[in-house]
Amino acid sequence: MTENRWDPDNIIEVLASSESRNILSAASVRPVSAEELEQVCDVSLPTVYRRINVLLEYDLLSEVQAVDPEKGQYRRFRTDLKEVSIVVEDGGFDIEIRLRRDTVDRFSDVIEDLSKGAQDDRDETGQNR
Repeated sequence: MTENRWDPDNIIEVLASSESRNILSAASVRPVSAEELEQVCDVSLPTVYRRINVLLEYDLLSEVQAVDPEKGQYRRFRTDLKEVSIVVEDGGFDIEIRLRRDTVDRFSDVIEDLSKGAQDDRDETGQNR
């Protein structure tokens, strides 16, 4: 998805859905399966999956693999959204999204940034500047 996903209208539209809000609320307590979310939201499983996919696309929800001795592997979902704030000023409004990031995610971001920085320091011939 393109960066316009963070457009305030897009985020407000995603969060306007009661199913999305119920999924985010339930998955903030502990990782939950789609079947559990079906019960919480009181909607069909296909509707739950549609909302899950939108929330995953917006990085508001993440997927966790789980294993059940009887059912095998299945997916569980946890909320990555920490805070949404809307600022209204100067004739417009802006929205700020804060996500929960675990240490592994933050470490991966640092490594990626360092790698990009090293690439940026090289000239066209591949030599360090």
